[in-house]
Amino acid sequence: MKIYSIVRACVALGGLWILGNGVWAAAAPIFVLNSLEANVSVIDPVTWTETTRISTGKEPHHLYLTPDEKSIIVANALGDTLTFVDPRTAQVQRTVRDIVDPYHLRFSPDMKWFITAANRLNHIDFYRWDGNNLTLVRRVATARTPSHLWIDSRSTTVYSTMQDSDELVAIDIATQAIKWRTKTGAMPADVYGSSDDKRIFVGLTGSDSVEVFDVSGREPVSIKKIKTGKGAHAFRAAGDGRHLYVSNRVANSISKIDMMTHQVVDSYPVPGGPDCMEVSADGRFIYVSSRWARKLTVVDTHTKKVVRQVPVGKSPHGVWTLQHAPR
Repeated sequence: MKIYSIVRACVALGGLWILGNGVWAAAAPIFVLNSLEANVSVIDPVTWTETTRISTGKEPHHLYLTPDEKSIIVANALGDTLTFVDPRTAQVQRTVRDIVDPYHLRFSPDMKWFITAANRLNHIDFYRWDGNNLTLVRRVATARTPSHLWIDSRSTTVYSTMQDSDELVAIDIATQAIKWRTKTGAMPADVYGSSDDKRIFVGLTGSDSVEVFDVSGREPVSIKKIKTGKGAHAFRAAGDGRHLYVSNRVANSISKIDMMTHQVVDSYPVPGGPDCMEVSADGRFIYVSSRWARKLTVVDTHTKKVVRQVPVGKSPHGVWTLQHAPR
């Protein structure tokens, strides 16, 4: 009974995770990308300390866990490289060069396409993926400053926000042709799609809202702006299939949105300019990079309080871990 109690307690704290056949292993690390130091902090979720730092290329901005969960990819925008890291061991697997200005990145769910947004250079790049190598197929010119990407569940369409021209663009993946573009509110950043592919949510960093688009027809329709807080920026699914978190970087808060009713149903105060987020496997904790405070902040969604902060590097941005809530 004592052993069982210890295991149960460790699981609740994120300290152990099951591999199968009753075998338990150490918790997978949490990765925090430090944009202004060209490295990634590796956090032990048991001791809540930084165990090491992984050097990357120049000015990394976003992390991405591949759909098969075999690699975390760091996009090094000024380094024109991708750093592949093992999400279990935090060991560098390889570096891929000649990827021009990879600011944001996505794999299609079927893992046939890898797509990057060149934030400085105003284009989106489409790469074929054969399971090991990337081959550039087409570079698509866009509007000013492509920011974040979202790919639908069928791997047919990629959506991208245009940060400085206030637009949302949809591109057909098979042909790499722009399907449509539409105006948004001020300075659109992150973008997230509903599970049925009928709604797209856009964080308006230059405003205080999340704009919702109906994309089920031939042309997109803006149907609502959900007021969340100043600097609405990045999204992460709550894990229950219905709710979505958005970080409000200027308001120092995180809002919880009901994707069916388009209403804010909860809010959590978070200091230091909350940016990218990750959600624990049980859905209770939000791990968020406090961009201006050089901290990884952990928020308990039950108590609505910050329960700990871990010092990291300068301008922490992306946050990912293998032990996450469903996307």
